[in-house]
Amino acid sequence: MGKRGRKKGASGEQSRALLLSIAAEEFANKGYYQTKVSTIVQRAGVTQPTFYLYFKSKEAIYQELMDSFSKGLFDLTSKSRLEPGIDFNSLPLRITKGLTGIFTFFSENQNVTRIGFFNSLEAEVIKKQLALQIRDNLISEVKNGYFQTDMDMGLIAEILVGTIERLTLTKLFPGIKEPEEIASEIVHLFLNGMLSKRE
Repeated sequence: MGKRGRKKGASGEQSRALLLSIAAEEFANKGYYQTKVSTIVQRAGVTQPTFYLYFKSKEAIYQELMDSFSKGLFDLTSKSRLEPGIDFNSLPLRITKGLTGIFTFFSENQNVTRIGFFNSLEAEVIKKQLALQIRDNLISEVKNGYFQTDMDMGLIAEILVGTIERLTLTKLFPGIKEPEEIASEIVHLFLNGMLSKRE
């Protein structure tokens, strides 16, 4: 009986995960209003009662996807804040690692990213929150002596969010560049600028 119970539980988790994955694809491709529970269950090969066993409504599964996306994104941004006492020579690598985490998260969750960062009504709110979080990180990092003090960190945060947004669409999703490549180039540009080095 114990084995059967575990098997059923595992199967239930798989069904739930499959419904979330298919719903993400449907919402990403068709938008919220055009997505139908009937299509999600048909594609998942389960019944509508099975869907309602895991999710109260279409809105509930959508909200779970959105919550999961924003939590994942904001957790990564929070973890990327540079703590005091880092060796200056290792800063570019540390910043690259933080940005790589965000691009990797987007790459591994493309449908949810399309909803949460691009297509949904909430996307603009999420980007504003991300910019505020990056700004707070930067202000803290200025206090720790890592960056110049005379710069508008709110503006830089907005530039970073715009850069992340655009490069996700043009380089990451089409598979033109890997997450670490994109992150490295952004960090190189921000930390070193574009002017040629002159003696």
